[in-house]
Amino acid sequence: MAAGVGKTYRMLQEGQQAALEGIDVVIGYLEPHDRPETAALAEGLEAVPHLRASLGGLELGEMDVDAVIARRPELALVDELAHTNMREARNAKRYEDIEEILEQGIDTTSTVNIQHLESLNDEVFELTGVRVRETFPDRILDDADEVVLVDLTPEALQARLRAGKVYEPSRVDVALEHFFRLENLSALRELVLRELAEDVEARRLTGVLDPLSQQAVAERIMVLVTPEPRSQRILRRAFRSGQRLGSEIDALWMRRPGAELGEQEAVSLAALRRLTAILGAHFIEVEGDNLPETIKRLVAERGSTYIFLGTPDESRRTEIVRGSLVSKLVRELPGIDIRIVADRALREEPRG
Repeated sequence: MAAGVGKTYRMLQEGQQAALEGIDVVIGYLEPHDRPETAALAEGLEAVPHLRASLGGLELGEMDVDAVIARRPELALVDELAHTNMREARNAKRYEDIEEILEQGIDTTSTVNIQHLESLNDEVFELTGVRVRETFPDRILDDADEVVLVDLTPEALQARLRAGKVYEPSRVDVALEHFFRLENLSALRELVLRELAEDVEARRLTGVLDPLSQQAVAERIMVLVTPEPRSQRILRRAFRSGQRLGSEIDALWMRRPGAELGEQEAVSLAALRRLTAILGAHFIEVEGDNLPETIKRLVAERGSTYIFLGTPDESRRTEIVRGSLVSKLVRELPGIDIRIVADRALREEPRG
């Protein structure tokens, strides 16, 4: 649920146990965070030398993917899955390094916090007020052979923090006042427990249903997006629902004929395309001037069963004169579920 619960320690415990069982284990990358207990548990395990690079006068280490592959262990321990690599590294993200290692037939154990999961980015922001910049695609978690929850109560984690087992003493008070507040940790713990429960259920259904049965019960979601930052939130919410439904996702943007994008819109559109790719969804761009008709046509072509869209921002006058988009979709698409995604960050606090 957060830094300091003991993920790296657990990874090293499993590495040591594997070594006792005769498995060839190496440490591909370890981030001990100056924690003596963690460093001590790494003793006796071979560590592959790091790549070295300078940043702002500091010499930093990065995992040497080629060296790990050349060593060809049976199991590589690689800390901090969501880490962003330095520019000198071949891949931008550590999970991409891990994918290369896996492709060479080397098993890998890694660690990650729940707030780095891409589809939960908005939910974590709403819960904690912190926008996490380092994320990894949900497919990495889905493809894992095993997912282990390293659990700790919020109170116990705060106690570890105060004891200096997570951060150096000068950082403790600030951490406790911000990200490590009790309500934040409780919310994150609930989030990670829910995520693990859904992961277990998804794996159970995969084992119960044969591929043809899964295809027969599958849903398909269409998300209506525009070149605005808020569309990322709508797409993530649709993706979370899609995981529970076992559905494919299409993100549809209708460009008006001859319309030119402003600079900010172009940036938002590029970010939206990247997010669509990360989540494994399909981005569909079409040109047209009749959105309801375009949606109706593509729903039929794609076999969509759900439509997700953001809270309409149409003025009341426009709705009276022309009719709202939601009303038109309800009329034109009988049998299709339509979900309006609210912005939870705009909710008013209850009055005392």
